[in-house]
Amino acid sequence: MPFTIAIIGCPNVGKSTLFNRLVGQKLALVDDEPGVTRDRREGEGRLGDLEFTVIDTAGLDEGARGSLTERMQEQTETAIGLADALMFVIDARAGLTPNDRAFADFARRANKPVVLVANKAEGKHGEIGAMESYALGLGEPIQISAEHGEGLSDLYDALRPLMPGPLDEPEQSEDDDIVETDEELAKRPIRVAIVGRPNAGKSTLINHLLGEERLLTSAEAGTTRDSISVEITWQGREFRVFDTAGLRRRSRIEEKLEKLSVADALRAVRFAEIVVLVMDSQSKFEEQDLRIADLIEREGRAIVVAANKWDLMERQPGLVSTLHTELDHLLPQIKGAPVVAVSGLTGQGIDRLMSAIEQAYAVWNKRVPTASLNRWFEQAVDANPPPAVSGRRLKLNYITQAKARPPSFVLFCSRADAVPQSYLRYLVNSMREYFELPGTPMRISLREKANPFAHKRRRPS
Repeated sequence: MPFTIAIIGCPNVGKSTLFNRLVGQKLALVDDEPGVTRDRREGEGRLGDLEFTVIDTAGLDEGARGSLTERMQEQTETAIGLADALMFVIDARAGLTPNDRAFADFARRANKPVVLVANKAEGKHGEIGAMESYALGLGEPIQISAEHGEGLSDLYDALRPLMPGPLDEPEQSEDDDIVETDEELAKRPIRVAIVGRPNAGKSTLINHLLGEERLLTSAEAGTTRDSISVEITWQGREFRVFDTAGLRRRSRIEEKLEKLSVADALRAVRFAEIVVLVMDSQSKFEEQDLRIADLIEREGRAIVVAANKWDLMERQPGLVSTLHTELDHLLPQIKGAPVVAVSGLTGQGIDRLMSAIEQAYAVWNKRVPTASLNRWFEQAVDANPPPAVSGRRLKLNYITQAKARPPSFVLFCSRADAVPQSYLRYLVNSMREYFELPGTPMRISLREKANPFAHKRRRPS
């Protein structure tokens, strides 16, 4: 197991900024508003030659029993339990606060090594606040500026003695850099993003998959802010699942923090391989659901539609079949995409959902042999020849698959700019049905075949 460090402290002291600095990218949302971070977030940190897992946590704060703040506190306590060491961060410019003193006692009771970090220590006021932190009894403060990258060498010196030595971990041989085989690639976790409108039940669904309250849930819309990733194993297959903030129409997004959350969710979609669109089954296929599905298709990601809160629906025969028909009618560009009725609260349909994700992943990675592809192509063109454009016949020569993920094809033809989009849609739909490629985005690009006689001059008449 890698060495794990939890970053703890009061709200708005710069924990997420330090987390982003250590992982080397802007994974956690950062804003001047206190309490941006709610769920705990993990990343692979690096400082010099030190490598470790770092956990960003919600700010330590008091909250009423059963409140969202109290459950954020529980997430932080879980992170402390998982960690090998703690970074207790204070705001050096603000100086010590009563909460800093109270939570310093809390950190001591964890009975784990604590590194006291005085963040925002640049300038004269930061120096004074850092000196005050000696009163916490956690040893010498490490003065840094996470935003500007100052003081990281001192932080390295403080962490180095806590880390396992070279004898505690196996050495990497030169053979470890060999390129992975297809079989090894198949064992990689499937990256799955869970997206949807606010309060569709995305976090509840993931918690049921995990079997624990890993992600904060609330009846209040907008509880999730960061895109949090968790590891899930289902029937021996590993998945890396990303919970995301709810996606509303752009015109309704006013707060800067929500804009950051939405941008983080869109990054998760681009990083994912499979995207599960979670809809509230009581208000399904609203305009925003269709916009999100269209975005997923344009990004070229395989899609699985989950009709959540199914336990609240009245039992009617053929209801799921109706969902399939509606989806194919509203989103013909992903015709045949799987629709699964689920309940994140009771676990209904979870196995069907995971099976649908695996099947969608297989289709998204599918490659069609060129010989089979052109046999289908000849039949499709004979059954429905391309229309003449401006009185001239279009000649379609042959087709080949350029890549998978998603399945993408190159069609060689004459006058590529004249091939109607309606005819390309016909080819996509025919290919989708013939080769059993339901639901996955498909791409056909046109390329003009070189004219072998173009270089010859015409004879004078």
